[in-house]
Amino acid sequence: MIKKENLDKTSAWPFVEAKKLLRERKSFIEKKGKITLQTGYGPSGLPHIGTFGEVARTSMMVNALSQLSDLPTEIITFSDDMDGLRKVPDNVPNQKLLNDNLHKPLTQVPDPFEKFDSFGQHNNEMLKNFLDSFKFNYNFQSSTSLYKSGFFNPTLKIILENYDGIMNIIIPTLGKERQKTYCPFLPICPDTGHVLEIPVLEIDKEKSKIIFDNKGKKLEANILDGNCKLQWKVDWAMRWYALDVDFEMYGKDLIESAILSTKIINLLGKKNPSGFAYELFLDEKGEKISKSKGNGITIDQWLEYASPESLSLYMYQNPKRAKKLYKEIVPKAVDEYLECIEKSKKQNELQLLMNPVWHVHNGNIPKEDMIMTFSMLLNLVETSNADSKDLLWKFVKKYKPDISEKNSPIFDGLVGYAIKYFNDVIKAQKKYKTPNAKELLALEALVKTLENCNDDMSPEDIQTLIYSTGKENGYTENLRDWFKLIYEVVFGDENGPRMGFFISFFGVKETKELLMNKLK
Repeated sequence: MIKKENLDKTSAWPFVEAKKLLRERKSFIEKKGKITLQTGYGPSGLPHIGTFGEVARTSMMVNALSQLSDLPTEIITFSDDMDGLRKVPDNVPNQKLLNDNLHKPLTQVPDPFEKFDSFGQHNNEMLKNFLDSFKFNYNFQSSTSLYKSGFFNPTLKIILENYDGIMNIIIPTLGKERQKTYCPFLPICPDTGHVLEIPVLEIDKEKSKIIFDNKGKKLEANILDGNCKLQWKVDWAMRWYALDVDFEMYGKDLIESAILSTKIINLLGKKNPSGFAYELFLDEKGEKISKSKGNGITIDQWLEYASPESLSLYMYQNPKRAKKLYKEIVPKAVDEYLECIEKSKKQNELQLLMNPVWHVHNGNIPKEDMIMTFSMLLNLVETSNADSKDLLWKFVKKYKPDISEKNSPIFDGLVGYAIKYFNDVIKAQKKYKTPNAKELLALEALVKTLENCNDDMSPEDIQTLIYSTGKENGYTENLRDWFKLIYEVVFGDENGPRMGFFISFFGVKETKELLMNKLK
């Protein structure tokens, strides 16, 4: 266990939020004998990376709680699969099939992929599969199952009893036209199967019934056993109440909803959970990532190009700051993960608690030595023309004979990821520079400098000679432009590896030949 003094001192956000939860919910969790955390998922589209982020961050909270409390913890992953399908997602097949089933509960909409009984079930299984692949511990709960089984019935009766009070909370937040038709309960139409948003004519609390005005016809609906579902903000409060939720994090766009749901659960006689509002993920254009649009990078794509741990680290960092999620950010995220591992080797216990990899690995940080950065490995893929792991490993072992796939599992993973990422993402973006006469002379001078180097020289000594060559050939004032020239000619990019280290690893002779080929 971590020393108490270090637990008291750390300002890592999972510990800060865990302490806040234990403080705010102390009497409730002690009475209950466990801590319940919830994550929510709307299965109207395929699971995206933001969904992963919520579960990953909540799991980091659980890790922190395990150091602060002896009480057992539980993460409920709740799927709002009884929600009506409001629009057809852009990134799924059989668009007409979905369009023909608009407004039906997601678990009543046919699966456009033709794999499961419903679209809701398909997306639920997708969610569970990817959560399982990350080895998350969670308790999956389906809205449809809990409504239809009667689990929510006692809470639904309490909500009906407090109908007027809930209306007084919600109505002032609505426009005038919406005020006329709003009801916390949404009946399922017995004729069409649609989730209806229609005005109320009469309420019978004794019989748990509501009579609605369905386009001039009376619709009598029992609120129990899945005949009705609740509007979003009331539904959220109902979940907190019925599931005894102690903590839930949510996106910044749901802050106003959380405020109203808090008022509702307080009205029902329970204290609201401790909360944590995180910033949203954006795509390359700065637009919010959407399940229905399928923009940004997908979970599957990230895992093709990098490890699950690098993704977890990206989720850990700055949760209250908006971050872009697209393919080009992957190398930087991987290198930050590797850097954090290296830093951990020299850190004391308190410093480790502030290191993201402690939270990614729940304190069990890998000890593997990092051979090179992911960015460097990507350059090596290009310059060596390696198109398979075996070929790239042969190249690496030529210069690092003491390493192997067995004793370097993280690096072995990087080798495969680098080949895939280079071919899928980088290759098409390369723009190699053709040097002008002055630049050509400077680069030819670099070739001559390399003739006076050998593989026994240190990376620092080689770097110094490259500096000197640049200064001697017109780059006295701005060596940054000198290295930019090298990168653009050799790697087709404005940025690149530290050349001394690259040459030391790639080989002096090989680098000279590479440069000469680029100058032809």
